[in-house]
Amino acid sequence: MANGSVRINGNALQLGDGAQIRFIRTLRLPESGTHGLPPGLGEFPLRRVEDHPDTVPPEWLAKGGVMLPVYLREAMWLSFAGTREPAALQVGVGKVCAVSGERWTGRLAHRPQNYVVLPRQPWLDGINSGKGTVRQFVAVPLGLGATVEGQVTGEETTGGVQLQAFPLGPEPLRLWREQERARLIPPPMPSFGGYAGAPAAPGSAPMAPRAAAPARSAPAMGLGVGGSMRQEVYEDTRPLSDWAEEPAARVFVHLVTPPEWRRITGEPAPPSPVDRAAYTRAGLPWFDHYDESGTDLPATDTLGAVKPVGDWIGDDHAPWVPPTPSQTHPLGNAPRPGKPVQDGDW
Repeated sequence: MANGSVRINGNALQLGDGAQIRFIRTLRLPESGTHGLPPGLGEFPLRRVEDHPDTVPPEWLAKGGVMLPVYLREAMWLSFAGTREPAALQVGVGKVCAVSGERWTGRLAHRPQNYVVLPRQPWLDGINSGKGTVRQFVAVPLGLGATVEGQVTGEETTGGVQLQAFPLGPEPLRLWREQERARLIPPPMPSFGGYAGAPAAPGSAPMAPRAAAPARSAPAMGLGVGGSMRQEVYEDTRPLSDWAEEPAARVFVHLVTPPEWRRITGEPAPPSPVDRAAYTRAGLPWFDHYDESGTDLPATDTLGAVKPVGDWIGDDHAPWVPPTPSQTHPLGNAPRPGKPVQDGDW
């Protein structure tokens, strides 16, 4: 269990001193073809599990962490904007590594690489499927076998998302800080929400909590995969010895259905995202990111064999309206802290 702190700042998770992660709602892509980066439709709200001891399932209290509301078949991506110092971030989906396809170990590895490097990796939309692509994260219930966890391990017992951040070791961090002080850092681009340079998406302010219902077992949710998009998962150029041997912080992220979110927190979940056709007809942007100095990690055989969730829950029959060329935007190279989030046994 990591000793470092995890905090919620707004809807962002702060892991240790540097790594910052936001969960972004987005459009679900078709499961055929390869697409550009879909737009951001606002942040998923985050709440600490320990703040709702009377309404969350007891096993959630044992794992600690945070929770967010997600609709069945809804897609998400992870934004790492706001990360202040280099971090090696492990991303688990049901304790299967989203980068390597290996089972969760809690230790960094190079062969195959089982982490992304922040802030070099600006976001992660899904599991690494190789050749400059990822397969989109899509929420599905446990028990069908549709999750990445179910397909890789043959069991669905964990669900959720697991995050663990390792900082640089003392000497590599000192050198990095010296280099940062020595070079001119250009002013950051304005933040519009979604991907860098994206327009803001309408948010949903939390309402006053209602009287909470008693705790009970909540439907378990995990992540499967959907459509393919053009996105590289970058190879780490540092030796493994540059990173600390122990993580700065880790956290378990529970995925909650909207009805359970209301029951547990007393708050309504944000409305379901606007459908793809309406978004595209409005002329809002899609994105295409390219970093010529980065090297893409190849996919492992394990993740390459993961099937899309449509094989279990059916195709998404919402009409697909592809964006026009003028809607796809190329992207160049890339508050006070809240209360600590309690970690647990997972």
